[in-house]
Amino acid sequence: MKIRYKLSLLFTLLFAVIICGFAFFIYFSSAENREEEYYKRLRQLAVTKTNLLLDAKVEPGVLQTIYKNSPGSLFQEEVAVYDTDFHLLYHDAVNIDKIKETRGMIAEIVSKGEIQFNQGQLQAVGFLYRYKGADYVITAAAKDEYGLIKLGNLRFILILSVLGSIVLTVFAGYLFAKHALKPVAEMVDEVEEITAKNLDLRLKVENSKDEVGELAITFNRMLDRIENSFDAQKEFVSHISHELRTPLATVIAELEISQNKERSTAEYKKAIELALTDARKLARLSTSLLNLANASYDQAEISFKEIRLDEVLLDARTEVMHNQPGYQVNIIFDQEAEDDDFISIQGNEHLLKVAFINLMENNCKFSENQESVVSISYYKEKTILRFSDQGIGIAEKDIENIFKPFYRGNNKEYAEGNGIGLALTKKIVGLHNGEILLTSKENEGTTFILILNHV
Repeated sequence: MKIRYKLSLLFTLLFAVIICGFAFFIYFSSAENREEEYYKRLRQLAVTKTNLLLDAKVEPGVLQTIYKNSPGSLFQEEVAVYDTDFHLLYHDAVNIDKIKETRGMIAEIVSKGEIQFNQGQLQAVGFLYRYKGADYVITAAAKDEYGLIKLGNLRFILILSVLGSIVLTVFAGYLFAKHALKPVAEMVDEVEEITAKNLDLRLKVENSKDEVGELAITFNRMLDRIENSFDAQKEFVSHISHELRTPLATVIAELEISQNKERSTAEYKKAIELALTDARKLARLSTSLLNLANASYDQAEISFKEIRLDEVLLDARTEVMHNQPGYQVNIIFDQEAEDDDFISIQGNEHLLKVAFINLMENNCKFSENQESVVSISYYKEKTILRFSDQGIGIAEKDIENIFKPFYRGNNKEYAEGNGIGLALTKKIVGLHNGEILLTSKENEGTTFILILNHV
């Protein structure tokens, strides 16, 4: 069910409950007031007749004649007067006798002073009346025909009004919901026009302070992220294609040349060596791409545990010097750790090791002495790692782009690379809620500063 129909239904149900409650309150209040007022009327009429009988000395027969000959006598109030010993002194119509008084009823009236009760559709009242020192028991009963007719008319009008109001509310609720959700419907139409070919389109924001405006702003921000990811993916694929094309073409060319012409053993060995060199480049590239993909995961998807940074650094140093025997990595501890917590963080050991290896290899690769100096400073809240070299440095115009995937600066002619290592390192540090900074001067050296928090 669409939201507009749900809103219309809920709005109608809510209004129906309120209007029905209001109608019930009016009806039952009116019914109670009618009944109370008619009891008062019965009592007043009974007192009037009793006064005519006792005070004005009107003959009972005259009063009975008046009662019988009055229009609508069937619905007139029937009055009876008794003494306290249950002796009948006067009755409007003994042959009709609507109440059927009993000795017990008279005794109850004497003891309570007054009683009110219903007998079928009749309302009846009985009360004790004192006249010139003597007590009399008076009863009066009748059907409030006109009052009940008015109450019935009120009931009919209320039912008709409630039903009419509910019908009108259904239409009004639908129009209201349609109008309220019109911006959402327009937003749906705009979203349907957004495809992979026009991700630059954005939703219009009419009012940034209401919920629909906030939704449009949030959706536009999501589109910004999707567009950036889409562009980055296209750029990523383009760079991968470029990086893979050259070594693959070289391997294929070397193997085809070797296949098409007989060569000496030395020439075959040289061709195989060249092919292996390019194959190793492909292997390193694929490994770097895999690590970059792993580092691009959401932090919630990567397992973290408490690790010691000094142990990870030593493992990274061992691997670098094993893979590149000519490289030299020196680790310097600025001070002794007062507490193991000072050098421990919550992190992923494999990814941090990859980041440290990248920085160590980067130092060694771009310096003549092929040396990286790693210094460690401990603090209560964070640990600071510095990876320094005395190499060729980085040009100032390249520094702002150095952490972009596949970016190679002017130093690309100095050493081989694919431009993934530093981008990967930045992602890994970001996953660990850390920060990476860079200071460099051409022909003097480069220092990468890692700030990792103990959280």
